[in-house]
Amino acid sequence: MLLRYGVARVTTTIRIDDDLKARVAEAAERAGKTMHAFIVDAIAQTVEQAEEDAALQRIADERWANILAGGKTVQWDDAKGWLEARADGARARRPVARKLAR
Repeated sequence: MLLRYGVARVTTTIRIDDDLKARVAEAAERAGKTMHAFIVDAIAQTVEQAEEDAALQRIADERWANILAGGKTVQWDDAKGWLEARADGARARRPVARKLAR
């Protein structure tokens, strides 16, 4: 384990085929990075996206549970019409929540 700037770093080996390795090398060069830096950035971006996706899924699950518990929701067409009218600066009647059809 290597300590640099107070952060522990470990070495991990990955195996990629020659074609992908060449593509990574070209992309890294275009980005002005080493292959190592390019790969680390790609992994970090992928992990961040996976974490954001999981957080969004948790929010969606919580909201769906709230809809099911309350039993009322606003129909998409009603909400969309209201939002479009508001965006156009028009006064619009707020849509009414209705019992969820099951």
